[in-house]
Amino acid sequence: MAEKLPPAMREENDCGNNGLTEPRENAPSLSSSASPQRRPGGRTEQDGPRAGAAPAEWRSPPFHRQAFAAIDLGTNNCRLLIARPDGENFTVIDAFSRVVRLGEGLAQTGRLSEAAMERALGALKVCAEKLRRRNVHLARSVATEACRRAENGPEFIERVRRETGIALDIISAKEEARLAVLGCHLLLEQGEGPAMVFDIGGGSTELVLVESRGGEVPRIHDWQSVPWGVVSLSETCGKEPAGDEARAERYARMKRLVRESLSPLTERIAERFGPDHDPAGMRLLGTSGTVTTLASVHLELPQYDRRAVDGLIVPTLAMRDIAAALAAMPPQKRRSQPCIGGERSDLVVAGCAILETIIELWPTERLGVADRGIREGILRSLMRAGSAAEQSRAALRQARREAR
Repeated sequence: MAEKLPPAMREENDCGNNGLTEPRENAPSLSSSASPQRRPGGRTEQDGPRAGAAPAEWRSPPFHRQAFAAIDLGTNNCRLLIARPDGENFTVIDAFSRVVRLGEGLAQTGRLSEAAMERALGALKVCAEKLRRRNVHLARSVATEACRRAENGPEFIERVRRETGIALDIISAKEEARLAVLGCHLLLEQGEGPAMVFDIGGGSTELVLVESRGGEVPRIHDWQSVPWGVVSLSETCGKEPAGDEARAERYARMKRLVRESLSPLTERIAERFGPDHDPAGMRLLGTSGTVTTLASVHLELPQYDRRAVDGLIVPTLAMRDIAAALAAMPPQKRRSQPCIGGERSDLVVAGCAILETIIELWPTERLGVADRGIREGILRSLMRAGSAAEQSRAALRQARREAR
């Protein structure tokens, strides 16, 4: 039976489906933070008063009333989250998500197509308007695998800056993995020993081996990024064939490609923990549209409901059965399934292949489901930096008062 973990954040309004020590050398550190970008037409806390305002009139709003924003431009989706601090968590005040398929055709041409860039620009213009309307104090906007791989990725980033004012940062796979863990680790099932957090994206999949205790930010032991996401794997394996046997062969090829790419990680884990290590003892937490979609199917939801899915714990055997069933369905039948529809039906097969392979490699009894990830990780980083700055300013003000 599915279980729910307590939520780590609350929403001011129902914003819909927002759509995802000594670490090993080159493993990302969760304590690092990147510099926030300047919002379009806005300022950072270092900028001081607005133009035309007397210096004495300008005051930064109280920390708990400041709005922070995160934009994640992926291979398949463009997502925005705007929130205000709320104790140790945050309250979502606005959100936006749109399928843009920025990486469409990238596997064949090595470039972002004009049509894909136009779709992404349209979504980012909506994001820019929301940033202005919500008076966002600090924001960070990132682009992932599609822009990392595309020959014209840097040109597109500059075009986005010119046309929207948004300064996208093409982050590394290491940073992508760090942010995903930071955004969803609170949903890790309680327990001792290692856990695997994975994020199935559009152009890549990140897996992070962590160890967590008592809700603390996990220690990262190892990580791996493979170039297989729902878009890249689908395009590499070609258009979905009509016959049952041909579909099964295509699905088997997808799983084989993913398994081969993950072999370095499985070998390192075996070396780290020794021959007595049981892969079935690993806790699993997945953050992606694939995982949340399959969890919705498991719950038999008539339509997607983030509140029902985020924090869910489901039997991995049930998820494997759903993945295999969806992959075997003719496309028209798959499109008729609730929570899938025409927009997801062609790509969900690749997501099922990735998820099923991960479950086969680490055959745990239960799988955690998270509808949160990079955006939430960005927000936590920004708010942590903002809180530290606020405390420093308060201490300075106190010292000045005491010196009088």
